[in-house]
Amino acid sequence: MKYKQIKPKKIYEEVAEALHEMIRTGELSPGDRLDSVQQLAENFQVGRSAIREALSALKAMGLVEMRQGEGTFIKSFEAQQITFPLSTAILMNKEDIANLLEVRKVIEAGTSAAAARKRTNEDLKAMEQVLEEMKNVKGDGELGEQADFKFHLALSEAAHNPILSGLMAQVSELMFETQKETRRLWLFSKQTTSEKLYEQHVAIYKAILEKNEDDARKAMLSHLENVEDILQKYFDEKEIR
Repeated sequence: MKYKQIKPKKIYEEVAEALHEMIRTGELSPGDRLDSVQQLAENFQVGRSAIREALSALKAMGLVEMRQGEGTFIKSFEAQQITFPLSTAILMNKEDIANLLEVRKVIEAGTSAAAARKRTNEDLKAMEQVLEEMKNVKGDGELGEQADFKFHLALSEAAHNPILSGLMAQVSELMFETQKETRRLWLFSKQTTSEKLYEQHVAIYKAILEKNEDDARKAMLSHLENVEDILQKYFDEKEIR
């Protein structure tokens, strides 16, 4: 008989789960300010790095926000956010990110096809505006990240399917965190530039403009496969080092 291998939990995962449970049960409410990193480390009897990683996981879920000079606060959230598995927010290794990209391919390829079928002129204008922002980034990584994220959300709206939009909302923060890292890697890659990233989004837009579902699906898959390749190279380099 073959048994499933049990992986030990990391310290930050245990801390994140403990805080997640406090939010879920109402012990921590929207607007509440968390103790400082130092105080949380003392309370949980762990290192400060474990606290920072746990807070990053909760931030990826959209459950906390970090305000410069003020601290970390519990955010207002929809009911489905708190029932979404915490483990999905902890994207700290190659396997986790590969799983997320697989989910993105399934959801976004289908969403692109639906957008090609149902898009309105207003939807096209929204995507055009985001593409213009992306085109004028001029090396500003943060603006590029925001424009990239906004394009994918605009595409989701163009599908006019509340269930698809709900799925996109559930994983949107996770996608954003992954896209931020991917874009940094992309901009430093010798093989790819921010212009190339822009061109890939234009290809998706053109297929939607022409109401070509098959091309829209293929263009999105091509884009996500390029993202996957960049991340694969990143993890391969880390392993070599």
